[in-house]
Amino acid sequence: ACCHCNGGNTVLKSKRFCLVSEPDILDMAVYFDHKIESPPNSGAAVDLAWHGRHTVLAVSSRIERANGDVEGCVNLYLDEGEHIEDTSLQRAHAVTTLSWHPTRKILACGWGNGEITVWNDHDHQLHEVLTTHHSAVLGLHWHPNGNKLISLDEGGVCDVWKVDAKGRLQSVPLMQYQKPGALTNCVLRPIRIVGAMTAEDLSMAAKLAVAGDEAALDLFMWGAKPKGKLGSQKLAGSGPVSDSLSFFFGGSTGVVYQSDDRGNCTDVLTAAGPVKALLYDEEKNLLVTVTINMMLYQLSVSADNVTTLLTEFKLSGKAPLYHVIQASTGCLATCSNEKVIRVWDLVRDDNYVLDLAGLTDADKSQVVHSIAYSKTKGILAGGTSGGHVVMWQYKGGASQPGQKRIEGSDKWEKLASSKVDGGVSMLKWGANKNLIAVQTDKGVQILNENVMNLHYQQQVAAVQVAPGHLSVESMSIGAVQDLKTDIHIKGLFVTKDHVTVWNGKKVVIYELQPLVRVAGMFSCESTTVVVSESNLYSVEGDVVHVRNFQGIIKQSLNFTEVEGVPLLLDICKSFLVVGTFNGYIKLWDISLRAAKPHYTAKCMADLIDNFAGLVSVRCNCSGTRISVLANQVERGKAVSSPCLYIWDADVDTLLSFDFSTASDKSQRTHDLADTTTGREDLVRDVRDRYPVSHYWDGSDPRLLICETRRLDVQTVKASRTDGQQDGAGALPADVVIVSLFATPESGILLHDSIPLDQKHTSLIGVDVPYLYYCKKVAHVDDQTSSQSPPPLDNSIGLPSLSQSALPSPTVRHMVARQTMRDFAGLEDSDVGAKTAMIDFSYFLTIGNMDEAFKAIKLIKSESVWENMARMCVKTKRLDVACVCLGNMGHARGAKALREAMKEPEVDAQVAMLALQLGMKNEAEQLYKSCGRFDLLNELYQGQDNWAESVHVAETNDRVHLRTTYYNFAQHSEASGDFGTAINAYERSDTYRTEVPRLLYDEPADLEAYVMKSKDRSLRRWWAQYLESTGDMDSALQFYDAAQDYVSLVRVLCYCGRMDQAAEVAIDSGDRAAAYHLARQFENVDNIKDAIHYYSKAQCLTNAIKLAKEHHLDHELMNLALQGTEDEMLDVARYYESQPGTVDKAVLLYHKGGDVARALMLSFKAKQFSALQMMAGDLNEHTDPELLDRCAQFFLEHEQYEKAVDLLVKAKKHFEALDLCMSHNVQITEDVAERLTLPKPSKGLCLSSVEWFCWFVSVFVSCVFTEF
Repeated sequence: ACCHCNGGNTVLKSKRFCLVSEPDILDMAVYFDHKIESPPNSGAAVDLAWHGRHTVLAVSSRIERANGDVEGCVNLYLDEGEHIEDTSLQRAHAVTTLSWHPTRKILACGWGNGEITVWNDHDHQLHEVLTTHHSAVLGLHWHPNGNKLISLDEGGVCDVWKVDAKGRLQSVPLMQYQKPGALTNCVLRPIRIVGAMTAEDLSMAAKLAVAGDEAALDLFMWGAKPKGKLGSQKLAGSGPVSDSLSFFFGGSTGVVYQSDDRGNCTDVLTAAGPVKALLYDEEKNLLVTVTINMMLYQLSVSADNVTTLLTEFKLSGKAPLYHVIQASTGCLATCSNEKVIRVWDLVRDDNYVLDLAGLTDADKSQVVHSIAYSKTKGILAGGTSGGHVVMWQYKGGASQPGQKRIEGSDKWEKLASSKVDGGVSMLKWGANKNLIAVQTDKGVQILNENVMNLHYQQQVAAVQVAPGHLSVESMSIGAVQDLKTDIHIKGLFVTKDHVTVWNGKKVVIYELQPLVRVAGMFSCESTTVVVSESNLYSVEGDVVHVRNFQGIIKQSLNFTEVEGVPLLLDICKSFLVVGTFNGYIKLWDISLRAAKPHYTAKCMADLIDNFAGLVSVRCNCSGTRISVLANQVERGKAVSSPCLYIWDADVDTLLSFDFSTASDKSQRTHDLADTTTGREDLVRDVRDRYPVSHYWDGSDPRLLICETRRLDVQTVKASRTDGQQDGAGALPADVVIVSLFATPESGILLHDSIPLDQKHTSLIGVDVPYLYYCKKVAHVDDQTSSQSPPPLDNSIGLPSLSQSALPSPTVRHMVARQTMRDFAGLEDSDVGAKTAMIDFSYFLTIGNMDEAFKAIKLIKSESVWENMARMCVKTKRLDVACVCLGNMGHARGAKALREAMKEPEVDAQVAMLALQLGMKNEAEQLYKSCGRFDLLNELYQGQDNWAESVHVAETNDRVHLRTTYYNFAQHSEASGDFGTAINAYERSDTYRTEVPRLLYDEPADLEAYVMKSKDRSLRRWWAQYLESTGDMDSALQFYDAAQDYVSLVRVLCYCGRMDQAAEVAIDSGDRAAAYHLARQFENVDNIKDAIHYYSKAQCLTNAIKLAKEHHLDHELMNLALQGTEDEMLDVARYYESQPGTVDKAVLLYHKGGDVARALMLSFKAKQFSALQMMAGDLNEHTDPELLDRCAQFFLEHEQYEKAVDLLVKAKKHFEALDLCMSHNVQITEDVAERLTLPKPSKGLCLSSVEWFCWFVSVFVSCVFTEF
């Protein structure tokens, strides 16, 4: 091999391999090209536009017809080039510009005839806009909030449109400017909302304030304004963008204009030539203008939009200018059909070039036609005329203390180029950081990434990124190396110092340190290879050969015919385990010069039911336990077994754990379930799965990690023999990482489970305190570490790196590591602390709290106590959680937990603990499991998860359904989503007051809503509103629709339309309407009609009053007879005072119940007919004197029977008897009964007359009885 230096990067080359160090790890070979699947006759591509957030690419094409006509077409594609059906937009004019909505999948297209169309990919709707443009639209620019769109055309027209949530433009622009010449460029100036800072901004500001920064201190002073920059780390670009509009635009005349949302438009610059690009630096508030003839202007922009020209100069290079872009902070990159890309550092007033060094001699004549910069990746890509995509990684100008600052082109690291088909004319980075669209003269290609084989061991990980290309990463130091070889890699194995690859015929061993070199290369027909520090073990036929790195066989490990041929190998420290075809596992100690058997071979086929072969074998670090994955026979087929088997060699026992039921089949942990709280939740998360991989920890022989996947539905049903049901909650994760403890005393214990992060493909290894994963291609460049401590929930399914292993921004890490839940905060601790935490976890798992606390009594780290509190959420040990919160100093959490202890459900109490620790998903599951959907509803509302909140209220918390809808409506209203707010107000039954308030400033919308609604009260309110505005006719219509007849009559009366009011009162039968009409007639002295409608309203008191006042005696008598007794008596007194109406008074006194007054008045007026009529109403309670007088009246008129009756009622029995005998009055049974006096009580003294009357009455009664 030969070695030479290239640009400061060590490159080793040989005939067999090419290994380059870190700078080339981002070689474009990781990108696999996908040519877009263009529809037939779609024409040649002319423009590309990626969506800013979604992986959707818009491609505009030009179609030239045979007759010379030019048509335009726009198509949408996915990240692998698949055409999205039903998204082809075609017009009889060329497409001139494309622009995506900032957040939604809404595409605005400008056309050559001045049309603007907006495609809403969410609703699959095309909105056509009747614009004021009469020439080609040259620019479309969205406001960052997506509620406004700026359009520029060739005729000098600039329009500002208001856009709704569906992408529809208003029919009339908000603002319009007419300028001379074509308008080609526009840039918006984002206006941040003052005081709206993120949590990260506030954290940084607090640190600067403590350090004495005055501007930072001002942020925390009431009413104070910052006086200067916020330290050296100014909070630029923080906070949400205001809806206010401020932008600059210009074009062919060279004049740059500034406009704001008030419609003010001023000239800020007159450049020497047409404007090529307008760029705005938000951090420094600078406007950069570049013209097509290479002139550059810098203008500062103040807070009140005052611009000041700072500098102007001519750029070097070849005119005309092709592309100008912003590349990194304060830098511009330009290309103008040259062999270089020119970079202008505006901050340091410097410029330099990036050349195409590294291309072959045949490609050196190429020139750069297009450039694109990925701000997220920090990569500048250049497309050449020869079909190369060349990349540079920005390193920045920082340097180590004592070293010279990096200047010029040294700030950029050259990366490998990628070859595409055809000359490149345009490059566009996609929303996905691993996508780049390339437009060539042969079509459009999308470059994407792929990940292949991988292996991890001893802090070294290797990932295959191409058939002959590896990325090797040292996790201990964060170094990444790029390894290329000319063999098609079919397997790889890594150790601390070596990487071994093979293809089934050849094995190549690379030594990584101190210098990268080939340590060995030899022919070997083996597909299974493992490597120790100095030896290589390969399965070749029915033996395992022990070779050195030169391929020389040092030892052969033989197997009997009964054991079968070896298939599987694994090495852990100084132990080699082999699995055979017949199901045997054998263990060797390889710590000595020659491998020696460590234990007697064990046959798994004899111990495992329905055994169908070994899948994987692993050995722990002490060589005492071997974990096994196997296949089993099911319905005549070999399928993956849901069980993990562990052979404990010390006691010669096979342990097994069944993931389908999440139970230890060896029955060793069933008695532990009673002492371990929270186990049921862990069991629910783990069961119905099968293991796909398993890894022992490199330092603790008890800890085993498994990657498990969900069983299919049929298998789950078959395994449910005990009636188990899934608990409430979200759908289980497809992949779950499960940690187990395996000991001879307790068997296999479930310890913890973590869902696999969606950014990761699989688990590749474990080394306490980390789990190691391989990243998905789409997330290869995601940061895996941070300078700041991880958030509270970072150890739950999220990657976490220690600060000592921070990746370089130029390195693409293919492997991520995640801190295990129990070890958060112990990443940099010594071995003793980690061992203590493992012991704590083990004892906590078996429920031995005394030993658990003894294990960690010397640990003082707050983060460790926080981590243990998190563990208490799983175990539901609230007593332990209280201790942990106390050691954390988490006063608020301790108080919340004490208050939550009042809840009757344990899960509700634990859920509050989870919330205080930031474990929102766990809290959600706990609320569901205990049925506290009211608390779950509150949790969702606090998270602004209104869809779930409404769903919970509708299905499980209906008592709070209306409240939930009302809160949702208020949230939607505050967010500006009035349509959703109105719907929610309707569902909360508060729309009658809330919707009018909401739409009060939009009368047209409010009227449309009222017209659409059939609610009477809402229509009545709208009628009242119209009445208040003087629109009486419309008010009458809505009063009528609301069936508010009293208001209808009131308005008609106000308008003088009394006849119509009378018709309404009569037809509706509404008493209130009749009463109001009667009052109106009374006011105009129409007494008869007033009395009539008072009667209709059943307000007889008012009618009687009017009749008395106007002496309408005839109507008065009828009204009195319809009224109450009091009203009758009142009218009777009136008639009594009027001459000639005594008969009416007597009648009304009688009807009103004042019979005595009626009789007296009858005697006085000699109304004998009335007297006879009223006599029947007299009783024993009537005044005796009045009764006697009536009796005398009847005697005078020889009506003796009535006289007798009245005398009896007056208790004048003697006179009654005398009258009967003297006038021969027939004594009826009723009269006899009433004439019989009650028998005197014993001891009562009576007069002789009284005794005589009594005897007479008895005699009469007896005589009557005898007859």
